[in-house]
Amino acid sequence: MREYARILGVARGTVQARIDSLERDGVITATGPVLSPAALGHPVLAFVHVEVTQGHLDEVGDALAAVPEIVEAFSITGGGDLLTRVVARDAGHLEDVIQRLIQLPGVVRTRTEIALRERVAHRLLPLVEAVGRRSGPS
Repeated sequence: MREYARILGVARGTVQARIDSLERDGVITATGPVLSPAALGHPVLAFVHVEVTQGHLDEVGDALAAVPEIVEAFSITGGGDLLTRVVARDAGHLEDVIQRLIQLPGVVRTRTEIALRERVAHRLLPLVEAVGRRSGPS
């Protein structure tokens, strides 16, 4: 907090109060290190679309949470009901994870897309800057 205060030219308490407010408002949702699945031995990234039997979305979602290689899952519109982000050690391991998903009660089918290279890393700063420009002084 001291370093942020020094950079911003404001008191440390002011920085802390602003951060506390952003956390309360849900703008800041987490803090801590960002881990690399590749550095943890899981360099393969795939997006797996999961089609679910009608009425079983919640139970399939809960079951997905028990699969450690699923790092994110979203309910979606369009082709499929859920979109998962899956990491794996290699292609064989990815196949094992997909087979595990197919066997979950309520899963009808899956469709997998393997990421070749990250073109834009997860980021929010450009959005924050754009929002700041739109809501800044007129």
